[in-house]
Amino acid sequence: MSMGLGIALFVIGAILVWALNIDVQGVDINMIGYILMGAGVIIFLIGLVMLFRRRSVTTTQRTAVDDVTGERITRTDQRDDI
Repeated sequence: MSMGLGIALFVIGAILVWALNIDVQGVDINMIGYILMGAGVIIFLIGLVMLFRRRSVTTTQRTAVDDVTGERITRTDQRDDI
């Protein structure tokens, strides 16, 4: 979701900078466009970092000895954090 928001902000900012020729008194439309594009890039990059960070696999291996039979028991747990 954050990556989509970043792309949308970048596109809206690009439209404000390069596609519109509107003069609003007291407001610099080009500067607002550049700010939106910068915010869009930052949000997109944060979304990428969160996406790659979220996909991790944790493997835990436990070994114990059964009291009754004396056998070694190994248990492996694998958890996928998606």
